[in-house]
Amino acid sequence: MPLGIRSAWIPIQMSRRPPRAVMVLGTTSGAGKSFLTTALCRLYAREGYRVAPFKAQNMSNNARVVEGGEIGSAQYFQARAARAKPEVRMNPILLKPEADTRSQVVVLGQVRHDVAEIPWKDRRSVLWPCIRQSLHDLLSDHEVIVIEGAGSPTEINLMASDLVNLPVAREVNASTVLITDIDRGGAFAHLYGTYHYFPAQDRTRLRGFVLNRFRGDPGLLEPGPSMLEQETGIPTLATLPLWSAHGLPEEDALAYSPMPNANVTRRIAVIATPFISNHDEFQPLINLESVQLIWVRTPSEMRGLNGEDWVILPGSKQTQKDLAWIKAQGLDVAIHQHALCGGAVLGICGGLQMLGDLIEDPTGNEAYGSSMGLGLLPLITRFHSEKVLRQVNVVLPQVQGVWNALSGLTLSGYEIHHGVTALQSMDGALELIQGRCFQNHRGNVLGLYCHGLFESEAVIHALFGQTAQTLDEVFDGLSDFLLAHGGRDTWLSLLD
Repeated sequence: MPLGIRSAWIPIQMSRRPPRAVMVLGTTSGAGKSFLTTALCRLYAREGYRVAPFKAQNMSNNARVVEGGEIGSAQYFQARAARAKPEVRMNPILLKPEADTRSQVVVLGQVRHDVAEIPWKDRRSVLWPCIRQSLHDLLSDHEVIVIEGAGSPTEINLMASDLVNLPVAREVNASTVLITDIDRGGAFAHLYGTYHYFPAQDRTRLRGFVLNRFRGDPGLLEPGPSMLEQETGIPTLATLPLWSAHGLPEEDALAYSPMPNANVTRRIAVIATPFISNHDEFQPLINLESVQLIWVRTPSEMRGLNGEDWVILPGSKQTQKDLAWIKAQGLDVAIHQHALCGGAVLGICGGLQMLGDLIEDPTGNEAYGSSMGLGLLPLITRFHSEKVLRQVNVVLPQVQGVWNALSGLTLSGYEIHHGVTALQSMDGALELIQGRCFQNHRGNVLGLYCHGLFESEAVIHALFGQTAQTLDEVFDGLSDFLLAHGGRDTWLSLLD
């Protein structure tokens, strides 16, 4: 079989309780599907069910390394919320945008260039067997599968080739809910219009509507929900208030950063490049009261940074394009100035590559030739066609200067990159971990390939002297939020 799936489908094996599937659909992208799916995963896990998440096809440059390859970060967090081991079956197809009209295609955790060459609407026949097998395999191993849709399930130009929404619900007869972002306006029209375009067979699975991100008194919504139920026969299950400080990393949009308060002692400027990847790893910094995280796109947004503040160059799906963008904005000058004054600069993965002298791309991996780096570390990076995917668990040696608090700590995380980086001069930098972590002698510029540094409780405590909110606390908070707005019976009834 071309995608590495088993040649014969194995029938579902019934477990202690008959397996059930619940699917979260949305009226639009960004309606709150990932949020609700994650919350339901934890709610059902707390009820004692063996739970797994599933999203047939995700489009995101935020990815995590799991056994077998990489999956979208949202499904990784959903698996953690479900108390399940993250695996590639939970997100069998991952699309990682490389340009406005091109994406890298990842199938069961591995890059598939051959699939990327197939026209979009012709991929269904190739990818659907892999999706179907993964879905049934998960269902056979768990009691509850919480499925996330993508975009809208009723885009009339896409329904014939859809891989993610209604075909998945039909395959496992999932109970579906439809969530909308009422903060955008037009929520009732969105819900009614989406329902109207549901085929008759799919309307019978629709168990309810969810209004998300509502501001104010829910009583003011009437007669909207009642009229909508009269028109469709579908009840509104819950009205979820706007809650920006929930602590769950955002899947695509840059995470909300609250306004600074009197407790802020450090500002951290993350360069928000067009192809930024894995920005979800900075959510723990946003959750700290002493930190103000700012997303920077112009030099003016870096004005006022002092020696206690940091600049972070994050990962990138297109390192050379993002490096060219940084130079075009004049941010390279601002970053150099901050480093020259002794300010802390951290480069992660693609950010590490940008800190060096030269990036070479002999195989055309990024189709961008070679680029001069920022020159803050004497490094040369050469891209290779094979992608490095690995989980990391190493102890940091002695780290100099402003990053000294990291010395001796265990670096746990993951690496996703095509580049191989080497130190060109011992006079200008130290190689802390061979090919993977470098620092200048002054001690204020640090580059590493490992993602996930700030998701370590030990790292947060060492750098900030605080105890960060754990992921388990975040997931439990999401579950409590659903129980407070909708009630236990409402959400458990989806399993009936």
